[in-house]
Amino acid sequence: MRQLLDAYFEPRFSEHSHGFRPGRGCHTALSEIVQTWKGVHWYIEGDISDCFGSLDHEVLMTILGEKVHDNRFLRLIRHMLQAGYLEEWRWHETLSGAPQGGVCSPILSNIYLDKLDKFVETVLLPKYNQGKRRAKNPAYQNIENAIARAKRRGDRQAIRMLRKQRRKLPSQHPQDPNYRRLRYVRYADDWVLGFSGPKEEAEEIKRELRTFLHDTLKLELSEEKTLLTHARTGAAKFLGYQIVSQHVDDKLDHRGQRQVNEMVALRVPKEVIEQKCALYMQRGKPAQRGVLIRDSDYSIVSKYQSEYRGIVQYYLLAHNVGWFNKLHWIAETSLLKTLAGKHRSSVTKMAKKYKATIETPHGPRKCLQVVVQRDNKKPLVTHFGGIPLKRKQDAILVDRFPQFVMTNRSELLQRMLADTCELCGSSEKVEVHHIRKLADLEKPGRREKPGWVKQMATRRRKTLVVCRKCHEEIHAGTSTAAFRKQGPESRMTRKRSSPVREEGNGQGP
Repeated sequence: MRQLLDAYFEPRFSEHSHGFRPGRGCHTALSEIVQTWKGVHWYIEGDISDCFGSLDHEVLMTILGEKVHDNRFLRLIRHMLQAGYLEEWRWHETLSGAPQGGVCSPILSNIYLDKLDKFVETVLLPKYNQGKRRAKNPAYQNIENAIARAKRRGDRQAIRMLRKQRRKLPSQHPQDPNYRRLRYVRYADDWVLGFSGPKEEAEEIKRELRTFLHDTLKLELSEEKTLLTHARTGAAKFLGYQIVSQHVDDKLDHRGQRQVNEMVALRVPKEVIEQKCALYMQRGKPAQRGVLIRDSDYSIVSKYQSEYRGIVQYYLLAHNVGWFNKLHWIAETSLLKTLAGKHRSSVTKMAKKYKATIETPHGPRKCLQVVVQRDNKKPLVTHFGGIPLKRKQDAILVDRFPQFVMTNRSELLQRMLADTCELCGSSEKVEVHHIRKLADLEKPGRREKPGWVKQMATRRRKTLVVCRKCHEEIHAGTSTAAFRKQGPESRMTRKRSSPVREEGNGQGP
């Protein structure tokens, strides 16, 4: 179903839509803003209240019916939308919204919000895009004429002073009444507009969008989160970044012209740095992560590196990506404390043991490195660090369709490679038993927890490598092979632990 919808609607979607689309993602949306939004005065941040949970089914079916004329296919989609959901084994009706986690939900949401894209492109953009370029600034032009006269006189001192004055003025008229520009980008239910023009018209754009969403799409704009921000004095927030308008009169290019004024820049919000650092801190200091102490050194370093790399790579478009130096130091200290706690050693000794210099495409980098030697195979190597904190304008990460994986723990891989049941020791048809969360192991009502429950609770693992027979017995609620191997004496001891009434054997006391 999703493939059919994708094949037809994907080529028809707007170029300004970047969410849940092949070859597009957050970075392509942000790159469009950086490359095309020069000279913006106002940012209009759009936030739809409970967008995906409020999609009107009748509106969606009407939109689909405009292009899809197969009633059987439309009926199938309607039944999917109205199927409801189970919670605590109780069925709940779905009166609106796309199915949570459904494979068709992203494309259906894009089909729905494509109406918003078309409204902006066919109504708002033509209305608020006027003029080819701004008129010349009269004050700037007067200084230009004065410089020309000073050149004819040969007055170098006057030329230098006039050029300094000129550098403080915009070359084009900032309030040109005949010039307007409106830009638009959307990622899923997050969208933002950039407007070059007066505040009154920006407010009018906001009202028109609110009216269209309410009357046509049956959606509501959040009053608190739909903001109008001045580009020179504030910053808009979009996809975790801050969007700001740069103004630096002293930064010149090779021609002596100001090269960054009115250009859009992306920044990492300060609160993002603090939130990411807080994951590795306690009481204001880097702290060890006790939940990882039972893992191998290789797994601990790999986990820290994957978390750090994911954060840094997402924010590589930011001008201030170097601020993540603070996160690097805190995460590295937390990593060393975790390793020190595992080995009952000190941070200094762990740093001395694992410090290394590696070769990267950006040159040699100092990092923490763990090497695991293997017989007749290449060693396993992982490291923490080695990522340059420099802005990368072409750092494009695109959305990928979800891929189902079993786990992200290397211990599970090692346990599976052992090909041995962790309950009975059998090596026949080894499988993995999963539980939803560790709290399920502590549910009350069991007189005596089975051996497999105790083992998973002790190891703090949501997976257990077992043979087919033990796996079936776990799901059937019967004694596993490991419990049967304890023998009759062990079972008798377990039975005597609970009070029972002993009956006579027919003989007197």
